[in-house]
Amino acid sequence: MRESDEGRTSGRIVETEAYVPGDAAGHAYVGPTDRNRTLFLRRGHAYVYLSYGIHFCVNVSGATPGVGAGTLLRALEPLEGVPLMQARRGTLRLIDLARGPGRLGQAMAIDRALDGTDLCACGPLWLADAVRPPGKVKASVRIGISKETARLLRFYEQGNPHVSGPGALRR
Repeated sequence: MRESDEGRTSGRIVETEAYVPGDAAGHAYVGPTDRNRTLFLRRGHAYVYLSYGIHFCVNVSGATPGVGAGTLLRALEPLEGVPLMQARRGTLRLIDLARGPGRLGQAMAIDRALDGTDLCACGPLWLADAVRPPGKVKASVRIGISKETARLLRFYEQGNPHVSGPGALRR
């Protein structure tokens, strides 16, 4: 859920990637820095970063205080505020609104100002209850990384058209 001056947008999380403690592909691997400090907070905080200098992406911190770990939100199935997401993304194609972490960030108006937000409390960005149970959840290799590439730490709802990545990684 995202509350902004423009209105509310929301979506079902249908794809994630985990970055566990000690994972060389994760931003926490180098230890705490000014950029990644929220990955070292208690579970449930937003870690927002700029990817490739273009798109803001959001992770959910996933460990105990002082231990760096997180889960990247890779894709949402849009629910509320679809016209607002379409305007932010510059497309009417529902499938392209939040399919991929950069698109998700843009559709939900996520930027560095939301870094550190407690996602377990009502505020400008939070995790809400599921609107319906998930379908079958599958695991695959993560997308777009160059270290620890064989780990099955990407999780997605099988058959959901809003899941990102190549076809072989969506079945």
